Amino acid sequence: MKIVAVTACPTGIAHTYMAAEQLEKTAKALGHDIKVETQGAMGIENELSESDIDSAEIVIFAVGIDVEQRERFDGKKIVSVEVQQAIKDPKQVFEGLKN
Repeated sequence: MKIVAVTACPTGIAHTYMAAEQLEKTAKALGHDIKVETQGAMGIENELSESDIDSAEIVIFAVGIDVEQRERFDGKKIVSVEVQQAIKDPKQVFEGLKN
């Protein structure tokens, strides 16, 4: 499955990057193709291109704050989870994509 994700926490430091790392690692282990954008204290990093978003089958928002430039994802299936869930139980996040 082709997936894009956005991770962001209120302070935009550690948890943002921990969630991104866990989603990337778990997606790879499950055979998914994923690109993750982080939004935090440093602004938007690893910004998803229009092509990345267009080709994605699903979007994961693992966030504790509003997603910047959310309109880029209009029309896509979005699964929203708490940033902590992506860190502590990323496998469950991917299980939720099947619904």
